[in-house]
Amino acid sequence: MNETRWHDVAEAAAIPDGDIVAALVDGREIGLVRLGEALHAIDATCTHGNASLCGGFVEPDGSVECPLHQGRFDIATGRALCAPLTQDLVVHEVRVEDGRLLVRLRR
Repeated sequence: MNETRWHDVAEAAAIPDGDIVAALVDGREIGLVRLGEALHAIDATCTHGNASLCGGFVEPDGSVECPLHQGRFDIATGRALCAPLTQDLVVHEVRVEDGRLLVRLRR
């Protein structure tokens, strides 16, 4: 996996505020989230179980709740916020160029 490459993943304006959208980036499921003007990209698989966070809920406090075990992650930092989570989520770099959302993957 090339971690230095920027991937063109979506039209930035197409990411709805307060929702999580799935994108496949270099064979990896990523969740794209808009919180107001800020765009974020996170690993879409919960670190506690094999559940897609893209089926979860974006909370008003800027967290995403796993639909399987109700654990929550901070979207901006990836920090696990409550039990049963014990491992943080990987957060990826994002930028917008010419209206396109670009993501650089991290391990």
